[in-house]
Amino acid sequence: MNIDFKKMNGLVPAIIQDSRTLKVLMLGFMNEEAFDKTVATKRVTFYSRSRKCLWTKGETSGNYLNVVDIQNDCDNDTLLIKVVPEGPVCHLGTDTCWGEANTSNPLLFLSSLQDFIEKRHEELPENSYTTSLFKDGINRMAQKVGEEALETVIEAVNGSNERLVYEASDMFYHLIVLLTEKGLRIENIADELRKRHEPGWHKH
Repeated sequence: MNIDFKKMNGLVPAIIQDSRTLKVLMLGFMNEEAFDKTVATKRVTFYSRSRKCLWTKGETSGNYLNVVDIQNDCDNDTLLIKVVPEGPVCHLGTDTCWGEANTSNPLLFLSSLQDFIEKRHEELPENSYTTSLFKDGINRMAQKVGEEALETVIEAVNGSNERLVYEASDMFYHLIVLLTEKGLRIENIADELRKRHEPGWHKH
């Protein structure tokens, strides 16, 4: 990775983002030594501009930032580091240095779920229910979506909310499997719904 440490007298800003929630957690600075230690230990280490030394986030509090991925920006002078944090990030005890709660929108999981299902589609591991669906073919996948949709309707009319959520989850899962087989993503559905929400949209 080609990082330009010269622009800011040996330092580059490092934006820290939770890899799961996508929340920006904090901003720190790294010199080349801090970057190398971060890569070697898989835990974020910064350079303290006030103390003039390296410091590993969590070395006193235990709230480490475990590295998942490091990206350099287009000018090679700003890092985006995706992490899994252990505990609060800010020294004030909050999840982020902006006082925000580090929570994710549950809808983001649908995209992650499809990533997992796509991996199953590529690798087809044995003893996997998802693999068995892909091997059974498109007709079986479509049938399962229909079956789960019917069960969802039944629970909506005669069942409990808990069972409705359970059956609707089955329906969504099988729908994502079907979309994957067709080379589509759940984001395609979201984009279609977004278009329908725009002024002037007319049904085909």
